[in-house]
Amino acid sequence: RITIYQQLQQILGIKIEPAPDEWDRLFNVDFFIKVNNRYIGLQIKPVNDVSHIPQIYKEHQLQQETFNKFTEKFGGKVFYVFSMKDRNKRVIKNIEVVDEIKAEVNYLSNKADK
Repeated sequence: RITIYQQLQQILGIKIEPAPDEWDRLFNVDFFIKVNNRYIGLQIKPVNDVSHIPQIYKEHQLQQETFNKFTEKFGGKVFYVFSMKDRNKRVIKNIEVVDEIKAEVNYLSNKADK
């Protein structure tokens, strides 16, 4: 069974790695993508149905400060990826996040101080 981060890795064609425990505690980041000497953070949130998403956005507002600290320290943004069950497998619910992550990868790839 393919996980959400593996699906994302296939879609993006870029390596995604599990974040160290310290990053999870300090920055609420589950996985990361390394781009040059910077990192993009990923927070993968399982949702059972669409009605849970407002609660998760509220939680996201509370975590925004830790996401900002991650960006200050590592240069890349943190993205929320919603995982929802569709029949027997999990799928990315907020598929638009894929384009946002691609844009951030491109932005960090093209920064001058590689």
